[in-house]
Amino acid sequence: MSPRGSSGVFLLVLLILNLQSVSGGKVLVWPSEFSHWFNIKVILDTLIERGHNITVVTHTASLSVQTSPSAGYNVEILQVPYTKQDILENMERMLKCWTHDLPNDNIITASMKIKEMIDTGTEQNQAVCNELFAREDLLEKWRKEKFDVLLADPIFMCGELLAQKLDLPFILSLRFSFGNTVERLCGQLPAPPSYVPSIGSEKTDEMNFLQRLKNFLFYGSQDVLFYLVTKSKWDHLYTEVMGKPTTMCETMGKADIWLIRTYWDFEYPRPLLPNFKFVGGLHCKPAKPLSKELEKFVQSSGDHGIVVFSLVSMINNLTMERANTIASALGQIPQKVVWRYSGKTPETLAPNTKLYDWIPQNDLLGHPKTKAFITHGGTNGLYEAIYHGVPMVGLPLFGDQPDNMMHMKTKGAAVVLDINTMESKDLADALKTVINNPSYKESIMRLSRIHHDQPMKPLDQAVFWIEFVMRNKGAKHLRVQAHDLSWYQYHCLDVVAFLLSVVALITFLFIKTCSFFFRKCFRKTHPDGKARKNKKE
Repeated sequence: MSPRGSSGVFLLVLLILNLQSVSGGKVLVWPSEFSHWFNIKVILDTLIERGHNITVVTHTASLSVQTSPSAGYNVEILQVPYTKQDILENMERMLKCWTHDLPNDNIITASMKIKEMIDTGTEQNQAVCNELFAREDLLEKWRKEKFDVLLADPIFMCGELLAQKLDLPFILSLRFSFGNTVERLCGQLPAPPSYVPSIGSEKTDEMNFLQRLKNFLFYGSQDVLFYLVTKSKWDHLYTEVMGKPTTMCETMGKADIWLIRTYWDFEYPRPLLPNFKFVGGLHCKPAKPLSKELEKFVQSSGDHGIVVFSLVSMINNLTMERANTIASALGQIPQKVVWRYSGKTPETLAPNTKLYDWIPQNDLLGHPKTKAFITHGGTNGLYEAIYHGVPMVGLPLFGDQPDNMMHMKTKGAAVVLDINTMESKDLADALKTVINNPSYKESIMRLSRIHHDQPMKPLDQAVFWIEFVMRNKGAKHLRVQAHDLSWYQYHCLDVVAFLLSVVALITFLFIKTCSFFFRKCFRKTHPDGKARKNKKE
């Protein structure tokens, strides 16, 4: 064989080996629940298609993670001292508090109720963590398997701690965590309060003095609360597991890549870091044909089109009075309405509205007859609306939803209402506005064009960075040096103190020198050099 032929074979072998290293990796996954799991699952499906071996760590009370062999991934199930029903009941109490108690109770009473439910969720999370790190046999098994990377959702704690315990590079997938304090304080993501509104503040990037003051104070209160919660609830567990003083924030800050589930179609312009990657809308895809029965109902709308309405299962926590208010409003518009609703049928339900326990939301939003989307403002539904270019009426309920809808309202793509105080006329008017005023359609189409005009699809981007970390055994070269600086070094307070000291010293020496020469030059003396005595003397 000629040298040229030998080199060709050698390059082909290298290429094959390289492809195997990309497609045959091992990924350990620490997921969360509900819509958070849905986003992770979309990524896992693609990784499986590309030949990667996936192991998902879950627990006996999980409501979302599929554990059957047909899932396509391996599953490790941890035993926990609570049930699925316990999680559901705590979620239902929280939703009821946000949608009913919070508007009616005083702020102190409502806050105490929310704190109690958050404490319950924290206890459940810690129970999983304790069971995980008590399983030394399982940890040893994973060490021997030699995983390439760990993928975690930080809304459910301890994934990053597991990565540190196994000495694995890890990636965090999130929309935001703890009101974006995790990204700022642990990920060192810059967030100047002068033009980066805090998540939950419902402000835009254009703030006057008073709004900037409130945003600054809001950031401060979030930071204090975050440190108090992590110090009292989590840091002792991280220290115990690692066998040395360790904080939750320090551990999260070691993430190689942060996959942020938004994009510039949603976000206000702000500074980013090299290891923060936008993958908003990674679950979105072209619409598929509807079922015959549903397509028939949609086509019966004629030129008026349809409205898609989904508050997911949360609508069951609203009172019948609210459901009747909504149903009455829907009856005042000429469009047909597809409403995902599994509660008791409202008394005011009109003939133009059809109720479904479940709807193919993405396929309906992608249908050419869809004119508007009524949504609670969850990130997944919001991005499906952006993807397909459907203007929205927002009825936010809790969490990040009010902030999400404020973004859409600011960008001219939505009208936002308070679901607890709105009247039927308010909702009907809002629907007529977003359907009949062309500016809303134009705005959402502009956002849709921005979303689609990317060099790489969001899902491909997420998979690329996961495989990048696998290929390179991490991505520490993308982490800023700020992680190794103290707070006063980060803000250059030591430098400022030094410069102020130098200025103070120079000022002191200058004053002393001037004083000395002033006395030398202006003090009158006798020719013999002695000071002249007072004439009276």
